[in-house]
Amino acid sequence: MLGALRRKVATEGSSASVLGKSLQVIRPSVSASRVSSNAGKEILLLQPRGIIHVHNFSHLVLPGCSAGLTKTRDVISSIQSETIMQKSCRAFSSGDGDLVDAVVPFMGESITDGTLATFLKKPGDRVAADEPIAQIETDKVTIDVVSPQDGVIQEYVAKEGDTVEPGVKIAVISKSAEGVAPAAPAEKKSEKAASKPSPPAEAVKEDKPKAKVEASPPVEKPKSPAPPPPKRTATEPVLPPKERERRVPMTRLRKRVATRLKDSQNTFALLTTFNEVDMTNLMKLRSDYKDAFVEKHGVKLGFMSGFVKAAVSALQHQPIVNAVIDGDDIIYRDYIDISIAVGTPKGLVVPVVRDADKMNFAEIEKTVNGLAKKATDGTISIDEMAGGSFTISNGGVYGSLLSTPIINPPQSAILGMHSIVSRPMVVGGNVVPRPMMYIALTYDHRLIDGREAVFFLRRIKDVVEDPRRLLLDV
Repeated sequence: MLGALRRKVATEGSSASVLGKSLQVIRPSVSASRVSSNAGKEILLLQPRGIIHVHNFSHLVLPGCSAGLTKTRDVISSIQSETIMQKSCRAFSSGDGDLVDAVVPFMGESITDGTLATFLKKPGDRVAADEPIAQIETDKVTIDVVSPQDGVIQEYVAKEGDTVEPGVKIAVISKSAEGVAPAAPAEKKSEKAASKPSPPAEAVKEDKPKAKVEASPPVEKPKSPAPPPPKRTATEPVLPPKERERRVPMTRLRKRVATRLKDSQNTFALLTTFNEVDMTNLMKLRSDYKDAFVEKHGVKLGFMSGFVKAAVSALQHQPIVNAVIDGDDIIYRDYIDISIAVGTPKGLVVPVVRDADKMNFAEIEKTVNGLAKKATDGTISIDEMAGGSFTISNGGVYGSLLSTPIINPPQSAILGMHSIVSRPMVVGGNVVPRPMMYIALTYDHRLIDGREAVFFLRRIKDVVEDPRRLLLDV
């Protein structure tokens, strides 16, 4: 086949040179050959699958370039000129594929963008595949941007605080670390460049006082006395200086929480009812079986599982509390997904315990502990916080004695737990100390009447004070 190529070139009377060099034999591994000829001559393209005849190209195809080709006659083959150009450029491309891009991942169905909160690595740091290099803060969760391959961070193409969308490139990773320029020489150069103009600046400073002395008039004008400072009236407040204040932009999570809570106040007819619960029996149940519970289930028995079970029972007795208004309709939910409010350093998140009515105490404790750990670590996902038909907020862990929680839209009610305080109570005609907790139910009065709200809270009280009701369903 190589001999046929040489004979074909000889018969056409052309030397077929490429940039002054002799026509070279093309190896089969090359996807497209170098092309050179005078206009109007036939060219042979040797490819792994055979020889392709191409007629009359008026320009030269140079190796590694994407120069345009002008066709003067139709190509006598099934291969189009565009395909030939792509193969030629791809075969002789100067890029070695060393650089890869780190892009913003998909952040969820309801999230279109996020804020580049912080970089976890610096340019020049070596990273492993799937290692987080930056964090994107969204309205609900914090998402990591990971390195696509092992390598060294060459540069960041985005800045902290930028709003980014899924698929946007934020960093360039060098697999071989050859393209990473050392930062030290550049810093030294900048230091030298900054130090050079310093002597002229000093000279200018020395000349300025002289000029002032020469230009000053021999006779000084008498200075007018400074006006006295304005006296403050008794009603004018004394404000602290601006130097003692700090302005920090709100995070996207805090903005989202603020918007939702204000929308809740503007939309719902909020009303709160209160009651108190004697925690004696639930605390005794926990004390008697805590060791056996941990040994069998591998998780501690807390109060949250008891209140979740009590809320499930109350929602089954008062299904209107589990419903929601949608326009002119009421949507009754035949499932019970309990949202648990969790305070984190970055803000309030509300993960969901799904199908809580089908769980036992151990399953609830494991699910709640797992979701709380993810929320604190910032690894909780959007799906784990979506939905929810009723919310429980435990302000008692922070020492809250009494509060009025705000509904988490689009739900219709929220239960607030508070701290346990020993108070004197009348039991059987005697005044005895009892561990008491105030509980609060905030509800949408457009949908839920006071009667249903009070009955709901009474059911919570009855189940927590006597957990045996759950076994007997009474």
